[in-house]
Amino acid sequence: MRCPFCAHDNSQVKDSRPTEDNTSIRRRRQCESCGARFTTFERVQLREVFVVKNLGDGTVARREPFDRTKIEQSVSLACRKRPVDQERLDQLVTGIQRQIETMGDGEVSSKMIGEMVMDGLRQLDSVAYIRFASVYRDFSEARDFEEFASSVREVAK
Repeated sequence: MRCPFCAHDNSQVKDSRPTEDNTSIRRRRQCESCGARFTTFERVQLREVFVVKNLGDGTVARREPFDRTKIEQSVSLACRKRPVDQERLDQLVTGIQRQIETMGDGEVSSKMIGEMVMDGLRQLDSVAYIRFASVYRDFSEARDFEEFASSVREVAK
């Protein structure tokens, strides 16, 4: 494993243990060159999945490999300063990843991934759900927030 500090190619595993939800292995490593310590996570990848991103007119813009970290970053940003445990965020992202990998197709649309994230955040935290929706659905005016938030309140009642 390449060191993130000095880019040396070799590191030594100092400690390995499963994560709390047993979906990955956490490894503490130490660089053989600079001595820096860092953590890596090893997860099962069931199959290679590509994300298909469409242009607004429906034509395919590009295909790129599925990247779990993009979902992690989006969900973390939506939940920033919210009372949501990191463990629950990890479970949400892992659940979405498993759904995508077990769908049977080698391709999934970015729109489908966005909807999965929206569904997960709706159950997790309403404020995070609205935050994510504001970016995902490209809210351009305050009225867009008001309409969406009122629909969230109606569902919550």
